Amino acid sequence: MANLNELIIYHGSTDVIENPVFGKGKPYNDYGLGFYCTESLDLAKEWAVDENRNGYANKYALDLNDLHILDLSQKSYTTLHWITILLQNRVFTLKNDISKLGRDYLLQNFSLPTGDYDIIKGYRADDSYFAYAESFLSNTISIGRLSEALRFGNLGEQIVLISKKSFEHIRFLGYEIADSSTYYPLRKDRNERARLEFLSNRQGTPSPYDLYLNDIIRGVPADDPRLQ
Repeated sequence: MANLNELIIYHGSTDVIENPVFGKGKPYNDYGLGFYCTESLDLAKEWAVDENRNGYANKYALDLNDLHILDLSQKSYTTLHWITILLQNRVFTLKNDISKLGRDYLLQNFSLPTGDYDIIKGYRADDSYFAYAESFLSNTISIGRLSEALRFGNLGEQIVLISKKSFEHIRFLGYEIADSSTYYPLRKDRNERARLEFLSNRQGTPSPYDLYLNDIIRGVPADDPRLQ
C-alpha cells in the first residue's frame, strides 16, 4: 500500500548522490542553500544534462511526517511572495530607482519566514523565469503578465529541502541515466517555448487593471485579488 505521507522526488545531477549532505551547494540559488528536487523524472533528467554531457536522475523517497512545508502554489501566496524570496537569494540587476524602491517595498511587505520551514515548493527560476522577474522589477511588465509567464512552457516546480531535519527524512531509491542527446534538446525546447509564449503574451493589449511595480509600491495589500 502506498504511503500517503511519502513523496517520490528526483534530483538531476552530474553525479549519483546516495546521501545528500545538508549544508552543501550554492547559497545563491532560488530559495537559498538546499537540495533541489522535482516530482518529475523527465524534468530531473533535463536539469541533469548539458549539451555534451550526460547526467543522472537520482530518485528518493521523502517522508513528509513532521515536516513543515512552504507551498508557494497555495492561494494564500502570490507571485510577489515568490519574487521576494528570489530577491533574498539571487543577484538581480536593479536598473532604476523604481527597481530599488520596489525591492525595499517587497522585502518589507512580502517576505516570508522561510527559516521556519523544512521544505519549500515553488517555481524554478531558470534563465527564462529570471529574465521575466527582472523585467517586472524594471517596471516593464505587469505582475499579471509575470504570473502568466510562470505558467508558460511547463518549466516545472521545485521541491527544496532546506532544513537539517528534512535531510533526515530522505531515502535513496536508485538512479536513472539521463542521456544528453535526448534530454538536452527537450530542455532547450521547453525553455524556447516558454520564451516565445511570453513574448507573444507581452505583445497583447495592456489591461487598465494591470499592476506594475510602480503601482504596487504605492501600497497594494497582499490580499488584493489582482495579485493572484
